[in-house]
Amino acid sequence: MSSSSDNLAIAAARPVPTLVRHLPYFLLAIAAVIAAGVLPFDGYILNILMQASTFAIAVFGLSVVLGLCGQINLAQAAFFGFGAYAVGLGTTDYHLSFWICLVVGSVVALGAGAVLGMSTLRLGGHYLAMVTISFQQIVTLVMINAIGLTHGPDGVGNIGRPALLTSSQSYLAFCVAALALVGYVVWQLPDTRIGRAMRAVRDNELAASIAGIDVYRTKVAAFALSALLGGLAGGLFAGGFAYVSPDQFSFAESIVFMTMALLGGVASPIGAVIGTALLILIPEWLRFLKSLPGLYLAIYGLSVILIVRFMPDGIWGFVQTMADRWRRKAEPAVARSALQLAPASTGGDVVLQVRGLSKYFGGLKAVDGVDFDVRRGGVHALIGPNGSGKTTTLNVLSGLYKATAGQVMLDGADITTLSPHARTIAGLGRTFQNIRLFRSMTALENVVIGAERPGNALAAGANHAALTERALAALTFVGLGDRANELVTSFSYGHQRLIEIARALAGNPTLLLLDEPAAGLNSSEKVDLHDLLKRIAAHGLTILIIDHDMTLVREAAQHITVLNFGKRIADGESLAVLQHPDVISAYLGSE
Repeated sequence: MSSSSDNLAIAAARPVPTLVRHLPYFLLAIAAVIAAGVLPFDGYILNILMQASTFAIAVFGLSVVLGLCGQINLAQAAFFGFGAYAVGLGTTDYHLSFWICLVVGSVVALGAGAVLGMSTLRLGGHYLAMVTISFQQIVTLVMINAIGLTHGPDGVGNIGRPALLTSSQSYLAFCVAALALVGYVVWQLPDTRIGRAMRAVRDNELAASIAGIDVYRTKVAAFALSALLGGLAGGLFAGGFAYVSPDQFSFAESIVFMTMALLGGVASPIGAVIGTALLILIPEWLRFLKSLPGLYLAIYGLSVILIVRFMPDGIWGFVQTMADRWRRKAEPAVARSALQLAPASTGGDVVLQVRGLSKYFGGLKAVDGVDFDVRRGGVHALIGPNGSGKTTTLNVLSGLYKATAGQVMLDGADITTLSPHARTIAGLGRTFQNIRLFRSMTALENVVIGAERPGNALAAGANHAALTERALAALTFVGLGDRANELVTSFSYGHQRLIEIARALAGNPTLLLLDEPAAGLNSSEKVDLHDLLKRIAAHGLTILIIDHDMTLVREAAQHITVLNFGKRIADGESLAVLQHPDVISAYLGSE
């Protein structure tokens, strides 16, 4: 009897397969495809549905680049045009297969998006918006003026379709099927590794790079994927309407795509479908007013303004917010195993070696020729008065600042010229004085990103379930396992500090850099932090800590290095350093 009970418990604990969990979506998608293929729509309705389904796929691209990754793309109509002209010119001028043309158009859009992203995504913000607008305008001008290639303003007509999809009804069913398939992929993307990386970059680029994410490559990937979806949508659009011209792919259309995404909710493909449907259907609903163009445009504009004003996260975002108020809270998570830490140890007794480290800001020598060694397995403190160069030193060690001179060796490897994410891969973990978490995510999601650190020997080849278990173990280690599924914004300042430490621990670093972890904590939280540091050190992980709390430093650190005005003034065992005359003078002054 007990054996049967155990088997039932094990079966209940197994995760439900993804396809089973999403069965309602697939059934709904199949029903929509069948309805599109068999219901007796007239030509006018077919055209509206064809436009909505193809536009929605292009808007999915904005859900990726803007909703997931936080990057502005005001050139989606250009990528849409690449796909459309590839199908149009390929099937008419070169008599190629529709499928070949569709693939070529999608690949061309992908390549153009990647190149544009690689050349502009280091800019960001309004500069990125300006560059994408310029790119859009250039593409439109080429479409108009390259008459020998694009047929100029006259456009391309008599565009072919696949042999099995010659009727508008069957082609509409195909477009709806493509919409459902692409929508499912975009829906699942946030829960993949690259999707989590995009969300991390959107929330906090600095924290993402310190977590081991290549921010630049992640942005380029998001931009390229957005362009790919734009090109695919454009190819389907050309096949559906059998005619394309430059005015269909102008900057105004890019604004329409962006408005669709923002209106429905840019963070979700469901929002993209809602926004697309509304922006295509609202003009049709108001067509009886087109004899009064001023009134028609006023009502149309007012509708959009009201939705954006009172639903800043879009219609679907508003629906989700309302649903969250009634949704039952997730059951507290329980870690099935304790956190394992196995720091790499290939560089001998010294885990970090710093020689002649300098960082100058113009004529200001923030760090000037600093030398020190951090020995493996202990807690090493870097202290000094305000403005002594401690945090600047930590920023140089972690790659946020480029060293003016000197050398940094981590576990026997020279990391002086590496980027922040490459140093994290090499085994450097870090927290910040000003807490940097991914604020749209739960505590568990934050720590999973830390566990996914490339180079984490304890997570090599692990699936998502194993990474989640490690992240949960890290949260349990810092005392927050029972709140793993709560948003980080619901935690107190002190608990957010612990989540940041858990994220670093989940990556199994060789060296953990803590930048003023006691800042902003009350006395009881500082006691808990001291106990946590002792437990971390007991697992063999080396810690380099900066803090102004001398009680914490004296009790936790075995070795101390002191900076003042960017120079090292003392280095050695804790008690001896704290009694050093130069240290006392730096903190208290002299007579």
